[in-house]
Amino acid sequence: MKVSVSDIQSYVRKRLFLGLLAGSLLAVGLISFALWYLIFKPGQSLMNQLLVLVLAFFLGISVLVAGLGMAGMLVALLTSKRLAFLQTPIRIAINVFFPVIIALGRLLKIDVDRIKRSFIEVNNQMVRVTRFRLRPEQVLLLVPHCLQRTQCPHKITVEINNCHRCGGCCIGDILEVRDRYGINVGVATGGTLARKYVKDYRPRAVVAVACERDLTSGIQDSIPLPVLGVTNDRPFGPCHNTRIDPAKVEEALNFFIGGKGDSGHKDHKIQRQGYSASGLKGC
Repeated sequence: MKVSVSDIQSYVRKRLFLGLLAGSLLAVGLISFALWYLIFKPGQSLMNQLLVLVLAFFLGISVLVAGLGMAGMLVALLTSKRLAFLQTPIRIAINVFFPVIIALGRLLKIDVDRIKRSFIEVNNQMVRVTRFRLRPEQVLLLVPHCLQRTQCPHKITVEINNCHRCGGCCIGDILEVRDRYGINVGVATGGTLARKYVKDYRPRAVVAVACERDLTSGIQDSIPLPVLGVTNDRPFGPCHNTRIDPAKVEEALNFFIGGKGDSGHKDHKIQRQGYSASGLKGC
């Protein structure tokens, strides 16, 4: 079986998050054992002993449950099988230990965005373990408002159809995908609006385009709703004229809906090469 460079890079990125998770579990476990030692240290009052006992107990339980969650992640990543009874431990491992993972990464001088990209890779592969055959209207595509050209006078945050599809940014490509597949699309200015779209459309799955920070927080907020994350490119810095590879968005959509785009528009299918679609350059 041929292994591509992107497959190797993806594997390396996933190892980073899982390695930091294992390190976080070890660190918290050691703290828990240290607290148990303090319980029996001479001279401690009964109240202090009880407080330390409760803290050590909860830390120990959290490490145990999160350890089961990590085991569930490894099973999903290595065997492509989803163990339903380990989904709650996986959620606990992600939500409870994510701040610890970030703190450990900073201590080791690892770029935070690298850690978050690794988490997104792990999440995406875990989502892909499950088979989906959803109707287009059951899928929500969330994109950030910064994909729109800053100088454009036609604001789309309230109504995406205000876009004139001039080709100056990626929004025209997003509208083309929406028209061909019949999916719902939301343009979000932040997490609050993104959550509102999820509440309004009640999707069975989400494809989200955003930076690493917004994607990681959005994925965590959406659990157990399956989210495939696509990171945007930021050639001009964060939140300013950002770009996407449209082929990655369409690939994620096809995973959920099984390629149910309008076959009559195949000649308009977004091509990955050059980040262009339907003659629109610079997306």
